Amino acid sequence: MRAMEMKQVSAGKLRAIGYDAGSRTLRVEFDDRRVLEYANVPSEAWRRLSSSAAMWSYFRDNIEDEYATRRVR
Repeated sequence: MRAMEMKQVSAGKLRAIGYDAGSRTLRVEFDDRRVLEYANVPSEAWRRLSSSAAMWSYFRDNIEDEYATRRVR
């Protein structure tokens, strides 16, 4: 798993989020310790997710089923 700065959060099932602008990869850690990566996520989607007051809802509505996903852990 490549090093990526993760921001600790407590929003629904989300526990940490991180983004690599170079590869446009979003990494999400869930409360069950699963870590998923979402490919080709625009920086605008990351900005909106990371600053959202309703992060879990934004994630579910705009990211979860919209981008290719790979399980990291």
